[in-house]
Amino acid sequence: MNPSKPFVTAAIAFSLGLCPALSSAQSAPVVDMSAAAPTVAITGGKLLTITHGVIENGTIVLSGGKIAAVGTADSVKIPDGAQIVDAKGMTVYPGLIDSETNLGLSEIEADDASNDLVETSDEIFPNMHVYDAFHAETEHIPITRLNGITNAIVAPASDDSLPGQDIFIQLAGRDRDQMILGKDVALPMNFSGEQRRRGNGGVKFPSTRMGLASQLRQTFIDAQAYAAAKAEYQTKLAKWQKGDKKEPAPTEPKIDLKSEALLPYLRGEKPVVLAAYEGYEIEVDMQIAQEFHLKVILNHVTHSQEILDKIAAYKVPVIVGPIYDFPAANERYDSVFTLPAELSKRGVKIAFSSAGGSSGNPGGFERNLPYAAGYAVAYGLPYDEALKAITLNPAEMWGVADKLGSLDAGKLANVVIANGDPLDVRTDVKQVYIEGHAIPMVSRQTRLRDEYSK
Repeated sequence: MNPSKPFVTAAIAFSLGLCPALSSAQSAPVVDMSAAAPTVAITGGKLLTITHGVIENGTIVLSGGKIAAVGTADSVKIPDGAQIVDAKGMTVYPGLIDSETNLGLSEIEADDASNDLVETSDEIFPNMHVYDAFHAETEHIPITRLNGITNAIVAPASDDSLPGQDIFIQLAGRDRDQMILGKDVALPMNFSGEQRRRGNGGVKFPSTRMGLASQLRQTFIDAQAYAAAKAEYQTKLAKWQKGDKKEPAPTEPKIDLKSEALLPYLRGEKPVVLAAYEGYEIEVDMQIAQEFHLKVILNHVTHSQEILDKIAAYKVPVIVGPIYDFPAANERYDSVFTLPAELSKRGVKIAFSSAGGSSGNPGGFERNLPYAAGYAVAYGLPYDEALKAITLNPAEMWGVADKLGSLDAGKLANVVIANGDPLDVRTDVKQVYIEGHAIPMVSRQTRLRDEYSK
């Protein structure tokens, strides 16, 4: 052990301005959403409503944290006392939703102390909860929301087959409790070469895909047996309570946290996010899911072009990401870039994700979410479908379409004002509203820019 190594790591990080984890004073400021949101009228902008077309000269009224009205300038009455925001020449659209990130789980990739991404002591860990590790004061969040992303799924890293359960967050709040809108909303189930490892400190893990598949099946079989034992206990208990109680009460089964965590997924109450890249991996993963009647969202499917018709036949939504990937040796140069278009052409509902990752660059991946959609448009995805894939589609996938994903009266006032097309890398976001609160357009990167541009 080298006792000086942690100091050296910290010193280098500090000298590069990369170490917000060194003191709480350097954490990103949070935005308290407790106070009542003001009434705001955004006027004169081009409204991308998602659900009812484009309104060229529109007005949208935000009140009490929700969208109160939206329509053409002459059809919307502006309430007395409302703050007027002139959006002439601007584009107004709903806050974007990223369907897979590591926000709040990783600060500096090279500093292990600031990473809480995955527990590798066990291949199967469905009872892990991302909300136990989520760090609300991360510098990644202000950077990400400055590009119009207002909501995201936070998922553990994909080193394990069942690494734990996701959360759904809003990218503003006084603390983690206010930012987490949904706990344990989905269970990642990873099936690729990434999960194959021979051992860790003497503990053996599957080193083949056959081993991974067998282990997953056994896990779900065990959970089914656990559910049956619980049901049998409840039946016996009810019978005992109605009887003369001469016999001792039945013994309740010992709680098994792993099996307990899987019960909502076995009942189809929550989605299992099946992550695989190759076509044959997807086929095995889906076979397991069908055996246990799981509610499925497919994830990645990056090199699955040979089975796209089969994917469409599954009739499940697909998360695409990252789109910036090299083609396999036997694929066309544009196979990954055209994947969203090919899926959409087959009637598959898609959503984009930044697919997590920090690479020592807070927000460096998550903030690029709209550009992934724009890239897909350049390779054949219809523009409207691309926009839906970062707004309404993910809202529907995660069960929040009644609150998010479009500019409709009654939904949360998560609204973005930008000086151009949201999918264009040249566009600057001028203001983000989350639940009607104007978010300070400040991040670590803007502070550094302002400091050193002098």
